[in-house]
Amino acid sequence: MTAREWIDGFAAAIGLEPPDDATVEQLLTLAGEAAHRSERTAAPIACWLAGRAGLDPAAAVALAQRATN
Repeated sequence: MTAREWIDGFAAAIGLEPPDDATVEQLLTLAGEAAHRSERTAAPIACWLAGRAGLDPAAAVALAQRATN
């Protein structure tokens, strides 16, 4: 199973539309910022926090870059 197939299946299981390719790229960038500026475990938590805050992934990336400089 590919990552995309898993994401699509998980999105369906929780009743949401899966993210488009641009959103996936922004989330991966956010995860990369968190993982490279601290520890790898920060990546999923940063994405969870962005989702809980209702942030657009691009905005979350910008905030993460400013918050950790």
